[in-house]
Amino acid sequence: MVTQRRILLASLIALPFVLVLGCDKVPLLAPTGSVISLLPATTTVSLNSEITIVATVIENGQSSSSTGTGSGAGTSTSRAGAGTPVQNGTLVTFTTTLGRIEPSEARTHNGAVTVKLVSGGSSGTATITAFSGGASASTQLKVGTAAVGRVSLTTTPQSLTAGGGTATVSATVTDEGGNAVGGVPVTFSTDTGSVSPSTAVTDVNGVATATLTTSGTSKITATAGSQNGTATLTVSPRSLQGFSASPSSTTAGTPVTFTVTPAAGANISNVHIDFGDGTSRDTGPIVAGSATAPQATSVQKVYNSAGVFNATATPFDASGSSGALTTSVVVSSLAVGLTAAPNPATAGLPTTLTATVPAGTAVDHFVFTFSDGRPPVSTANPTISQTFTQRGLETVRVDVIGVGGSAPIGTSAISFTVQ
Repeated sequence: MVTQRRILLASLIALPFVLVLGCDKVPLLAPTGSVISLLPATTTVSLNSEITIVATVIENGQSSSSTGTGSGAGTSTSRAGAGTPVQNGTLVTFTTTLGRIEPSEARTHNGAVTVKLVSGGSSGTATITAFSGGASASTQLKVGTAAVGRVSLTTTPQSLTAGGGTATVSATVTDEGGNAVGGVPVTFSTDTGSVSPSTAVTDVNGVATATLTTSGTSKITATAGSQNGTATLTVSPRSLQGFSASPSSTTAGTPVTFTVTPAAGANISNVHIDFGDGTSRDTGPIVAGSATAPQATSVQKVYNSAGVFNATATPFDASGSSGALTTSVVVSSLAVGLTAAPNPATAGLPTTLTATVPAGTAVDHFVFTFSDGRPPVSTANPTISQTFTQRGLETVRVDVIGVGGSAPIGTSAISFTVQ
């Protein structure tokens, strides 16, 4: 009996230490009422690649999910309030229905963690979920062929002489936001002649190429996922020697120069240029010049939205339209920067917010939107000053509006703490 009492007493003495050791192993999770927001770098992912995903965890916060470039939106729990970052070291766990998340668990620093989605060779929609405690958030990313929004097809050269020959066929695969989609198979076909290879995989720039051999006018089709693009290679003399765009890949708001070059000896009364976005322009008469010194004519165009635009130049002579040439321009969303100074901000004192865009961008005005509910600020000046009186996490978004446009050509956001 004495021995049993000694064992019982020793157990009672050791119990608190066991409980303490057990508590030390319990991970720190987000408290009740926290909000998780997911901010992927893009909403589309190429096969066998990776993108970063930032998760913010805010106590008593308000959801402000952002999905980077392209279309789609992340989701998160929602709760009103100023919000403060959760304690450093709060554990956030991630899952995905496609590919893998690295790392699958991460601990916060200043209320945020950064992980990456690594895609494999399978296409589809990846649902990424982050959770900590009772808070969770999900977002969907399109992977591989599921991400294909458009296929644009061009040939080089755009026409052949009467005897025919070969031309390089280039298919540019982009998502709905105009971003390149790499690693996806593209199938080529033609109604005249032959194309080889019949299937090619896009590179990091979203381009797959093949060679067309034909003796007559050919319509080529390229298919990726559920999307396809077509181009026509004409085997006949043309009034135009060339039609090109420079740059052929750019950002919204940046001027693009289209150059029309007539064939030697052509008598062109007008060239009608359709820019592919619903706008067009006429050049009027063009002097052909000689084969060694063609008289090219250039016009400028600014695209105010992202996408792939097929511009067409149709020449007219005394007999009417004499055959058109087409060129493509890939326009991505404008790269916009946004800074706050000082950062962190001080409640009751001015904070300077500055938006930056690439040099040469045609900008009409900037619209600043605030997470604390104050009215948006629309201004032609990229720099504004604001005073924040409510302490906590503040998020500011700036939308850049191009000249002659109404929709943003680029967007950026910044979150900072007001102390």
